[in-house]
Amino acid sequence: MEIAKSVDVVSSDLICRSQNGEGLIAMGKYFVECFDKNGNLKWSDEAPNLVVNVGLQYMAGTALDGATARITTWYVGLITGPGSGTTFAAGDTLASHAGWTESSAYSGSRPAATFAAATTANPSVVTNTASKASFSINATATIAGAFLCSVASGTSGTLFSASDFTGGDRSVSSGDTLQVTYTFSLAAA
Repeated sequence: MEIAKSVDVVSSDLICRSQNGEGLIAMGKYFVECFDKNGNLKWSDEAPNLVVNVGLQYMAGTALDGATARITTWYVGLITGPGSGTTFAAGDTLASHAGWTESSAYSGSRPAATFAAATTANPSVVTNTASKASFSINATATIAGAFLCSVASGTSGTLFSASDFTGGDRSVSSGDTLQVTYTFSLAAA
């Protein structure tokens, strides 16, 4: 008598590459207008910015960790040229930014950037269009860009972003006025 055994073996594997979640894109741009002493527009430039690492850390920290103090007033600064040597790095801070130099060719301290309420759309946008940062130029100088930080003077604050003019370096003269608008957006990607 023969005994036969039959065995069926079934196996299966499931590979799942679920990609839940959203990305976030932080973008900003500076729009700068230069007016002469008579109020005539001399030049304008619009430049996208780099949101630096400490700026990204500040956003994540104030939004989620509860330990990062909210900065209630932001200030705009100017970057001096020549722009051909102006470089920005994600690791730049207000105290350490080897690729660029702040301009001091204006009266007073860095002007405040007074922002309107952020929009609720995607992207969410915040801007100081209604209250532009104004610089009274008091010297002949070359301006290469702008930056946003948390202090009116000095290097002890938080650098949020920096930008180099897309149209190249720009000349300013004593008596000129620079009006700077900063627009920032966060978009779900």
